Amino acid sequence: MIRFSALRQSLFWRAAIWCAAGGGLLLLSLAFWVLAPLPSGLLAPPGAQSLTIEDRHGLLLRSTRADDGNLVEWLSLDRMDPALPRAFVAVEDRRFYQHHGVDPRSVARAVRDNLIHRRVVSGASTLTMQLARLLMPIGRGFGGKLLQSLWALRLEQHLSKNQILEQYLNRVPLGQATVGVPAAMRLYFGASAEQASVGQAALLAALARAPSSQNPLVDPARAAARRRLGLEELVRVGYATREERDRAEREPLLGVGRGRPFLAPHYTSRLLVHAEEEGRPLAGTWRTSLDLDLQEALEAEVQHTVDRLGDRGVKQAALVVLDNRWGEILAWVGSPDFWSDTAGQVDMVVSPRQPGSALKPFLYAMAFDRGATAATVLADIATTYQTAGGPYHPRNYDRRYHGPVRAREALASSYNVPAVELANRFGYATLLEELHRAGFGSLDRSPEFYGLGLALGNGDVTLLELANAYRALANRGMWTPVRWWATESPPVLKEGVRVASVRSAALVLDILADPVARMPGFGLTSPFDWPFRAAAKTGTSRHFTDNWAVAVTAGFTVAVWAGNFSGQPMEGVSGVTGAGPLLRRAVLVTAERYPPGSLPTAAEAGLVPVTICRLSGMVATPRCPTLTEYFAPGTEPTRPCDWHTNTSVQLPAEYAEWSATEGLEQPVIAAAPAPPAPSREGPFTITSPEHGDRYRVPPGVEPRYATIPLRVTGARPDATIRWYVDGHAIRSARWRLVPGRHEVRAESGRDRASVTITVEEP
Repeated sequence: MIRFSALRQSLFWRAAIWCAAGGGLLLLSLAFWVLAPLPSGLLAPPGAQSLTIEDRHGLLLRSTRADDGNLVEWLSLDRMDPALPRAFVAVEDRRFYQHHGVDPRSVARAVRDNLIHRRVVSGASTLTMQLARLLMPIGRGFGGKLLQSLWALRLEQHLSKNQILEQYLNRVPLGQATVGVPAAMRLYFGASAEQASVGQAALLAALARAPSSQNPLVDPARAAARRRLGLEELVRVGYATREERDRAEREPLLGVGRGRPFLAPHYTSRLLVHAEEEGRPLAGTWRTSLDLDLQEALEAEVQHTVDRLGDRGVKQAALVVLDNRWGEILAWVGSPDFWSDTAGQVDMVVSPRQPGSALKPFLYAMAFDRGATAATVLADIATTYQTAGGPYHPRNYDRRYHGPVRAREALASSYNVPAVELANRFGYATLLEELHRAGFGSLDRSPEFYGLGLALGNGDVTLLELANAYRALANRGMWTPVRWWATESPPVLKEGVRVASVRSAALVLDILADPVARMPGFGLTSPFDWPFRAAAKTGTSRHFTDNWAVAVTAGFTVAVWAGNFSGQPMEGVSGVTGAGPLLRRAVLVTAERYPPGSLPTAAEAGLVPVTICRLSGMVATPRCPTLTEYFAPGTEPTRPCDWHTNTSVQLPAEYAEWSATEGLEQPVIAAAPAPPAPSREGPFTITSPEHGDRYRVPPGVEPRYATIPLRVTGARPDATIRWYVDGHAIRSARWRLVPGRHEVRAESGRDRASVTITVEEP
């Protein structure tokens, strides 16, 4: 009996030892398992993410669902509004920062509540345990809860609390097939998780326990009740005050901009193509360079333009705005209404069309780099060029020839004949190479295909190419690609392509910003008079099918197009009356949001001022009408003008035919007799117009725009100036030009002054 008792005792101890050893081994194995590295890829964001496209400020432009139909968006915790993690901690796991994955207090409370109710009413799941269930398939019941707890312990060993929160907030289902807080913020509130109100955070946190049946799209009343409970929890833990709770309860359950917007449709559609070409995954969140506020303001301006010009055959318009420094695309309007009809989806920002005279600045930049100057005299006379396609007779927009014109005036006034002469002089093949360096990849035909007409824009280019080429002039002649993505820090720019020398680029912009030089072609007033310095150029294709206009400031470049997708001609709409007004408004709208800066003058760009003869471009003599022109150092003229004598002007022989056509003597053109000296009956003087001025209404300009300012100097500060033209009182500070010879008189009390001017027939 004693022997049997001893045997039983021995077996008991052996079993106890084996159980202890087995338990110890199990605990050791669990410890090793908990401490072992997490499986590779376990914490990686979901592979099938939806795509969210934002503007530069984080405003939603467009979103798409993932392949499995879910709305999935990943956002790092440091970018989320702090109200969101606080709300989930308050509602789901108040002791999150005190426990290590499993909360003993919650477990004890859950056991008590379950025993009292004789059913499962609480699972004691912490946020870490819920994350474990989201990361891997874990069943329910006691076994599933145990496995969930073990994984929670393991996650706590390898992740910080913030990492656990980031994983959980980006994976928690919140109803309507949304996965994660960022996606739910988009769907329910039309907002980014970077900015959330207390009420929004409380609602999402409260939805985590019943997302399918109690979200605001399914049952608004139950969703409001869930939000109320969430707010109470926030107040209880001190994350919100009672005043914040009361305000949050008055918030609407759904945001005004909720749903899936499709803003800047042409831009985002093209962005997807660009991203695919880059090999960028079509998932996650893209922060683009676009400014939605500017975009919507300019969309309204484009629509206003076609509404105003619709009766003149203008049905479509487009524009693009680029930041000059980095080339970021700030606005992109491909048509007035993307949804209007099938034509609305045509994107004129990237659809090639003929730009007309808008290509001339690059021709002149090329000429300046090859020895020409702004004072170079070009022959604007009837000329025939023998080409492979037959005789070519270039003509100006106003159907007139202007004789000898300096390059500055020829470019600023956009004369065609001098431009063709430059292309013939330097070669249209060379011009095509210049345009290729300026980014005009659409010009993909041979030089012979375009011929001399390339100088007048007979090749198809895109609005985006045109804008970025002008941007190169603002960047000291250096071309770099446009940027589609927001620049959070200064990017490392790769070396660009040299389009023009620094001084040639500066000279071209100085000419395009010169209102006096453009006056012969555009009149005294034009849409390009901004309250800051800017360079502007227009272009009109053959048969008035396309209008283009570009403006360059120091800070940004704006390019616009107006016309018809069908190619139907407009009715007498020029760059000044069509694309010009849209360009003016677009520049002003952009300048309200982005500083235009100070476009450097010719002197600031290092060009040398020289007093030259206004007619010959040579060094002025005492007999010459003079002006100041700017030259790159080493290119200044040295030859004195020999066109002027004491009593006449001697023009070169090549202008004989032009002189005869204009009714002038040749070879000696008698100088016009000096008009009588202006009468002066007072201490003040008329400064605009000046005595002897001659004006002509530019062709294509509406009469109401052909005006001149009326100004005096020397008047008393409190004086009232009365104006008379040919004895008729003028009640405005500007006078509309009328052909003929006119006396302009100003009176103020006893002070009087008068001048005589001539307005030629158009």
